[in-house]
Amino acid sequence: MKILLAGATGQVGHELLRALQLPGNTPADTPAEIIAPGRQQFDLADPMQLRRVIRDMKPDVIVNAAAYTDVDRAESEPAVAMRINADAPAIMAEEVARLGGALVHFSTDYVFNGEASAPYREQDLPDPVNAYGRSKLAGEQAIVAAGIPYLILRTGWVYGMRGRNFLQSILHLAHQQDMLQVVDDQFGTPTWCRTVADVTAQLLAMARSATDAPQWWQEQGGLLHMTARGSTSRADFARRIIDLAGLSSRVNVVPVPTADYPRAAVRPRYAVLDTGKLQGLCNLPHWDAALQRCMQQASQ
Repeated sequence: MKILLAGATGQVGHELLRALQLPGNTPADTPAEIIAPGRQQFDLADPMQLRRVIRDMKPDVIVNAAAYTDVDRAESEPAVAMRINADAPAIMAEEVARLGGALVHFSTDYVFNGEASAPYREQDLPDPVNAYGRSKLAGEQAIVAAGIPYLILRTGWVYGMRGRNFLQSILHLAHQQDMLQVVDDQFGTPTWCRTVADVTAQLLAMARSATDAPQWWQEQGGLLHMTARGSTSRADFARRIIDLAGLSSRVNVVPVPTADYPRAAVRPRYAVLDTGKLQGLCNLPHWDAALQRCMQQASQ
């Protein structure tokens, strides 16, 4: 299997580069070939370059971990967000159709409006409330319309020890301030980027080892919600980070409503995803257990 990995320098992509090459994730006698071009060589904003690279590489599977993820900036750059999050996946899907391959793509809990009171299921109707969510939904729709074998993996509240994310922001602020104001009326599931990568690698290993791969993609592929288990508020997530960092005796988290913390983009109030469908295939850790492992490894 030849895999073209887009976004290998991002937090999920970096972990994917590791997970896709771990022993046990691919048959040992025929290891997968991972091609991970940098942004200059595979720029999602350059349609001609995307097509040229895909046609030259002829991958069996494209794993797209690249995206425009600046939620607030997308409000002032909706066309740029749409070009990267919707137009680029559409091009990948078209090229996959030409090659007879498959596409793995990551989407977001922000395709929902956040007005639910129970975890969102895959079949629930999307209704994004910001430009970022609209661009990601358009990317999903383009992939489905292409009629190819695909996995669209919706995740949310992704964090890690690389890049810009909530965990890094809280740790940075906690070393500078003794009081942090964090919204307590937004709910979701913190998900370690390593969890996303490891589960993705497991799914691809299943597809590769299936006696009838096309049937596997048809029956097990499609749209899946992929987060850790459980849910929490932003404020309680921050408290847990500070506690695990050993800073709770000095740093106090003050809960505030979203209305007191205005941002350019509206955030869904409730962004918890139902992962029952995926749990039938893979073991998903609880968000707190995964956070503990992430921070323990970072301290070693």
